[in-house]
Amino acid sequence: MRAKSIGVAALILIAAAAAGAAGGYYWLEDEFIAPGPALQTLRVDVEPGMSVRGVLALLHARGALERPRGIALYLRLHGRRLTIKAGTYEIRAAASPAEIVDLLEQGRVVLEALTIVEGSTFAQLRQALSSDTDVVTTLAGKTDAQVMAAIDRAGEDPEGRFFPDTYRFAARSTDVEILKLAYASMQRVLGEAWAERAENLPLATPYEALVLASIVEKETGLASERARIAGVFVTRLRQGMRLQSDPTVIYGLGARYAGELRTRDLTTDTPYNTYTRLGLPPTPIALPGREALRAAVNPDVTGDVYFVATGAGDGAHHFSKTLEEHNAAVKQYLVRLRQAAATGSAPK
Repeated sequence: MRAKSIGVAALILIAAAAAGAAGGYYWLEDEFIAPGPALQTLRVDVEPGMSVRGVLALLHARGALERPRGIALYLRLHGRRLTIKAGTYEIRAAASPAEIVDLLEQGRVVLEALTIVEGSTFAQLRQALSSDTDVVTTLAGKTDAQVMAAIDRAGEDPEGRFFPDTYRFAARSTDVEILKLAYASMQRVLGEAWAERAENLPLATPYEALVLASIVEKETGLASERARIAGVFVTRLRQGMRLQSDPTVIYGLGARYAGELRTRDLTTDTPYNTYTRLGLPPTPIALPGREALRAAVNPDVTGDVYFVATGAGDGAHHFSKTLEEHNAAVKQYLVRLRQAAATGSAPK
């Protein structure tokens, strides 16, 4: 009789334990989907190499999770092994543990943005990267050659190689990662443009198209003029004329450029002086955008071989087929230049 009583008691204890375990399990289920304690949207930075427990503890410390150990137990019971991507995560107010875990599991980090402006130089791109607080700087103090080696492009000149665009990236991405992305984008866009190029261009390679596109980019800000300006340069290349492009001279002057081109600047020979040298300069002079690339390989060849700013203030140019017409346009520009100087404004 006593043995029977002990057996019944044991069964009762087992049943009670099972009931308690079941209750705990269902409590965890409810806890997992219940609204969290965060009173407002917050951002949490997950560092590389942090463990799941470490991330849960961080979320608890920041007020996004109430019981991190319970969540860890829930994940273990359900066989969910998280691999958490480093980065910044945005947790909405009252987000449940289930929502937060899904966010972490899918690596939905907050994306920052960096805009590379069309026509900027590689030096300006490097400055933009180094001054962006969301980018981890690893290339400070390195030469351009060392930078290109760091992105696995040793021996290449960097100018013009990076596509100007707005790039979205996880906070604390490195400058190397962003440069690799911009380099790959330029390769793709340049390749697409080159594949659709006009026939019989005086351009032997995609790189020569890149060089010409960079000049077109710097010569005009008007979309309507790009193909026509490219046509002028293509005509000059075909006829063996010098390109006579001021932006190439300015690029060759570098830090010596004081904001205004002088006669001696145009007559002093440098590798980039297209007044003293035939053909294209040795490298691009800026980062050309998509439309400048398209214009370079599909120029509007009209027979024009000259252009000069109109001075009307809208950035437009006057195109000419003869030197006489061009000289007249230059005189008109100078008249407007003097008029603008008298009124305290400058023509564009």
